[in-house]
Amino acid sequence: MKMDIVAGSKNDEFYTPVYAIEPIEKYLKKGSTIWCPFDTEESNYVKYFKEKGYNVIHSHIDEGENFFLIEPKECDYIISNPPYSLKGQVLYRLFEIGKPFAMLLGIVGLFESKARFDMFKNNNFEIMYLNKRVSYFKDYKDQKPSLNPPFSSAYICKDILPNRIVFEEINK
Repeated sequence: MKMDIVAGSKNDEFYTPVYAIEPIEKYLKKGSTIWCPFDTEESNYVKYFKEKGYNVIHSHIDEGENFFLIEPKECDYIISNPPYSLKGQVLYRLFEIGKPFAMLLGIVGLFESKARFDMFKNNNFEIMYLNKRVSYFKDYKDQKPSLNPPFSSAYICKDILPNRIVFEEINK
């Protein structure tokens, strides 16, 4: 997740703890195929969904697969925590692809540009608000939080949630 403005660095790679993945899983059809386009094999998204019996496809720019340049994978859902600094571009592409998706994003400024405002106005989407802030981490070997952001995160979804706004609790 790109948090260069908040964290004061250019590093975009912050990882998601399992407790922030659990709330979205109950809205997915069992046994479906999930593409995690910003994830390596180490990703908690990849591991968690595989453990729950989903077919998981992962791709990552470090493995030569640039989300913006590759053909979409055959899947039922696209789920991940995209680079924070690219959240607008990621959402544009996801709406173009047209598949159901859930992206965990920091919501500060999400609707504050005219282009993103228009994108959301012209596309059906849902939001899952979480009751606590997500504490992201930097190293899969040591998953202690390296950033407790001063902003909330939410899942921005398309064709996954039963209502436009859903509230879920996470257990940190």
